[in-house]
Amino acid sequence: MVVMDPAKLARLKRRFKKPKFIRFESWRYKRLETGWRKPKGIDNKMRLERKGWPVRVKIGYRSPKIIRGLHPSGYREVYVRNEEELRRLKGQTDIAIRLSGKLGARKRRILTEIAEEMSLKVLNPYKKPRLER
Repeated sequence: MVVMDPAKLARLKRRFKKPKFIRFESWRYKRLETGWRKPKGIDNKMRLERKGWPVRVKIGYRSPKIIRGLHPSGYREVYVRNEEELRRLKGQTDIAIRLSGKLGARKRRILTEIAEEMSLKVLNPYKKPRLER
């Protein structure tokens, strides 16, 4: 797979922009979370898809296969926990790596250096700490 041009990616994402799917009447009651729940009531206006109510989740809102799961930079994102996993990615140019949050500073620095040698993009690289005086 070839890295997608960021401009083309942005155009595609804009074209296939999804609405914000919210839970029925979550705006009305504080105790309800806004996360999606399928409306199931017998007279539920959202379930009946009445005009003026928020849209329901449907398969038609799915994004195209070529942009699904891509990082906004256009690269395919790969999660890396150790040096062995990083070495396995040799020769791949269409990926960006995300280092595990559980890594310490020393291991993160080592993996960032190896990734730079392999010319891989690191989404959360090691940053040298600033010394404040």
